[in-house]
Amino acid sequence: MGTFVITKRFNDEYKFVFASRKGKTIFTSLSYELKFEGEEDIEKFKANIDLATFLKFKSTKGKFYFKLLLDGVHFATSRKYNTELRLQKGIDEIVKYAVQSDVLDFSTNDVIFSD
Repeated sequence: MGTFVITKRFNDEYKFVFASRKGKTIFTSLSYELKFEGEEDIEKFKANIDLATFLKFKSTKGKFYFKLLLDGVHFATSRKYNTELRLQKGIDEIVKYAVQSDVLDFSTNDVIFSD
């Protein structure tokens, strides 16, 4: 099962990634000024995954990636893949596991393990 991971960018905006069962990032969201906006978009995505569109592209360096649209609005961009088959496997994993995926919040700088 995949996982949505919320983090904070260096410019103090928030983002989330969808990570595969093996922990590899599949896609990264756009930036959000407020954390709850990202949380709401995750829930909206999970509830409306049937409205998701995956636009596939090939970079000038020959890598494959997709842009994820939700109800026609740009939502996220994938990582780069070496082959089109791996790109499709990433999309398949999203479709199969996103609805039941957990959301982890790593946006605070709290120390989990103290010295």
